[in-house]
Amino acid sequence: MTNTRTDTTTDTATDTATSDHTPKPGVWPGVLYDDMAAARAFLTGVLGFTEALIVPDESGGVVHGELRWPEGGGVMVGSRRPEAHGGTGALERAPQWIYVVTADPDAVYERARAAGATVEQEPHDTDYGSRNVAIADPEGTVWVFGTYPGA
Repeated sequence: MTNTRTDTTTDTATDTATSDHTPKPGVWPGVLYDDMAAARAFLTGVLGFTEALIVPDESGGVVHGELRWPEGGGVMVGSRRPEAHGGTGALERAPQWIYVVTADPDAVYERARAAGATVEQEPHDTDYGSRNVAIADPEGTVWVFGTYPGA
């Protein structure tokens, strides 16, 4: 696969691509929760996301929320509501796991473990050069934190 981005240059000292014009994230994973208050507390207080936008509904749930990862990117969150998203229930049934790039997955692991979170995979080195840890949130969504930034 050839890199067709025009906003990158190669650092000859390290032979790595660098960019002065990193685009805003164009992919936003979305996760729905039954207990949005508990999810927000876990995602921000334990994993380390920050709240960028929370749009509440009349019943105390969240119609739309955006959480940002301090190292870049983010995720959309919301309350699970049968009438939402066209009423088909397709989004509520979708299996998923979410990968978050971080320079220090061991620090995320330590915070999660200290909070009593379910660790699905202990920190480990992968065959493709990443260090990963997998943590389940209170409703079972698996969050994988690792050093692999993509090809």
